[in-house]
Amino acid sequence: MPKRPLVLNFSGNDSAGLAGLSMDVRTQAALGVHAAAVITANTAQNNRAVIAINPVSGAQFHSQLTAVEALPVKAVKAGLLASTEQIQIIGEFVERKQLPLVLDTVLASTSGRAFANAEFIEQLKTQLLPRACLVTPNRHEAEQLTGIKIGTAQQVIAAAETLLSYGVKAVFIKGGHWRMHESGLARDYFTDGRRSFWLSNPSIQTQYSRGTGCALSSTIASAIALGYPLYDAVVIGKMAISQALRQSYPVEDEGGQTGNTGYGPVHITHFPNESIDLPVLTTKPVSRLREYRFPQCNYPPIGLYPVVDRAHWIPTLAAVGVTTVQLRVKDLPPTELANEIQSAVQLARENHCRLFINDYWKLAIQHKAYGVHLGQEDLDGADIEKIYRGGLRLGISTHCHYEVARAHGLRPSYLACGPVYHTTTKAMPWVPQGLEGLTYWRGVVDYPLVAIGGINRQRFAAVAATGVDGSAMITEI
Repeated sequence: MPKRPLVLNFSGNDSAGLAGLSMDVRTQAALGVHAAAVITANTAQNNRAVIAINPVSGAQFHSQLTAVEALPVKAVKAGLLASTEQIQIIGEFVERKQLPLVLDTVLASTSGRAFANAEFIEQLKTQLLPRACLVTPNRHEAEQLTGIKIGTAQQVIAAAETLLSYGVKAVFIKGGHWRMHESGLARDYFTDGRRSFWLSNPSIQTQYSRGTGCALSSTIASAIALGYPLYDAVVIGKMAISQALRQSYPVEDEGGQTGNTGYGPVHITHFPNESIDLPVLTTKPVSRLREYRFPQCNYPPIGLYPVVDRAHWIPTLAAVGVTTVQLRVKDLPPTELANEIQSAVQLARENHCRLFINDYWKLAIQHKAYGVHLGQEDLDGADIEKIYRGGLRLGISTHCHYEVARAHGLRPSYLACGPVYHTTTKAMPWVPQGLEGLTYWRGVVDYPLVAIGGINRQRFAAVAATGVDGSAMITEI
């Protein structure tokens, strides 16, 4: 049996089983992570109200932490904290152990009962936020922590920057409590001071939403424990919450009624792997999702997808049945490059071959190529609207959840995913995904999918068996 990485949770015990430690354990188990726990408080609550918060004693807290310190903790998740002493101890623990801490700043219950006074909040800001790799407040919590009233996207950004000034390494402000209702979108904002982005997807309306914050922070901590970088972990968290809201369920009262609103938990059952849950990642807030998508290129199937450096390859490849080719030129001066692309476009037309131009989107538009292929580093400088208006197809290289969500916001003609195997044609920081990873992405994305990286004749059949629409080859050609 494969080993499960371990996440240590500092959480309150929810007697109703709707949130807190109950949600942490269920979520982490569903994601393939083992959950250990230090209980901070035994709460008395049901789906109507929080009746009491019963902090554990200092001795009980210390004894639990002493016990779990012997375990191989990969990440820490902190939710409801019941005293300033707990804040201090957790801060010292994660600093001493050099562990990534995902901090869910629980300051009040869903029903509105406050858990924190001014002294508690000040200790949180000075002792724990600077030791967290990520803090995940909702709108109300961000307002309490920063003093900034949040009602607009700019105020969200200002609050996040203020939180960064406290020393926290990254901020993820949840959008469920502040989304613009007319947009129909739930929008979350992430920043670490170097990279900032919004994650948006259609708002899911359900009255069964208890434990949403716990589930999100638990998912992100789990993803970190599984080895995902933080940028990917927050996208995975967003996907998991979409799944959780879709699968939420009611918990009935004694009289058989579910109450008015919010009576029932969200529910994560597996690592997120469905296209319906994939968010759109943008650098600016959007009020609506892109209404169009680039023309598709899935008939005939892409199949073997050679990546070549000169136009003269095209007739030879077309003669043996290749239908799609990418021209990737890296060594020609501007004038020769333009002539090469013009020649390639003409040869592709004569041989009834679909030609994608790598990177040089302006020349592709000028010479009316079939499509453009862009890497992630090329997206920032490309005019995507101009490519679309030019009638070209668009292919985008992706290697991880962050990049797939970014590409998803552009609704391309196909996604290229990899590296499937180790490749020497380009320096890549990503661990090869293998057939298992490729199979995962085939299930997640509903675009034509092209496998890239290290594919040769011996591996081609196994790659094709994953259900991809195309397999790119460079060296093997």
